[in-house]
Amino acid sequence: MAARRPRSRSVHSRALLFLAVLFSVSPSARSLRFDLESGHTKCISDEIKVGAMAVGKYHVVGHDPNSPDSQIPDSHLVFLRVTSPYGNSMHYAENVPSGHFAFTATEEGDYLACFWAPDHKPPVSVGFEFDWRSGVAAKDWPNVAKKGQVDVMEMELRKLEDTIKSIHEEMFYLREREEEMQNLNGQTNSRMAWLGFLSLGICLSVAGLQLWHLKTFFERKKLL
Repeated sequence: MAARRPRSRSVHSRALLFLAVLFSVSPSARSLRFDLESGHTKCISDEIKVGAMAVGKYHVVGHDPNSPDSQIPDSHLVFLRVTSPYGNSMHYAENVPSGHFAFTATEEGDYLACFWAPDHKPPVSVGFEFDWRSGVAAKDWPNVAKKGQVDVMEMELRKLEDTIKSIHEEMFYLREREEEMQNLNGQTNSRMAWLGFLSLGICLSVAGLQLWHLKTFFERKKLL
């Protein structure tokens, strides 16, 4: 009787594949640091689904948001506007060194966060840090653990549960998009078929008119 092959490698491969899927579809969490030139604008977009929570924190490099005594020059104050896919303003701040925002998405699509610094002579470059999170990543899990008095394992299980829910919702969203694309392809193919029949009918009609015209011409010239 043939000996059974060990399954540890197969199980390990499946676990790696599952983790890869989790990370590939996990909700966005981005922390960025960039330089903002005076008189210029920089925009960052994030695709957010309806009902998902989004939070953001931002501050000028060199300014401590937790220290009220932290001061920076007026030339380093910035403007920020966060808009929805349909142009509705979700957050706006002007001449600030730091701030934060939070909202629940009511529209599905790309949300836009635009930063700009006012003109200054001579031009200055403002270092900026921006942390934007949405979906499961937007939840403050350490605070949840403190308030709910749950242990680390339960907290991880809750995070995993929310991640699985997010994956489930993403799969339904992709399925709906696939159905929309299939309907669009079906309508396009149907219209192209009707256009082909119409073109064929026009060509046959033109050919028939040409034959009729030639026959009439030759009969008039008594060549037939």
